Amino acid sequence: MAKIRITQVRSLIGRPERQKRTIKALGLGKINKTVEKDVNPQILGMVKAVDHLISVEEL
Repeated sequence: MAKIRITQVRSLIGRPERQKRTIKALGLGKINKTVEKDVNPQILGMVKAVDHLISVEEL
């Protein structure tokens, strides 16, 4: 199964609650924190919702 590496690059200060919850659901919360996730439609949807706050690399 394919994996992606997600890194938070922008702050959550002043962001809507929905975006804060999405970042937390991805396992992030602090700038420069990185997680690896399996690619599936749910993860891709969350990534698209907060793509302005994160950077994504394919592994």
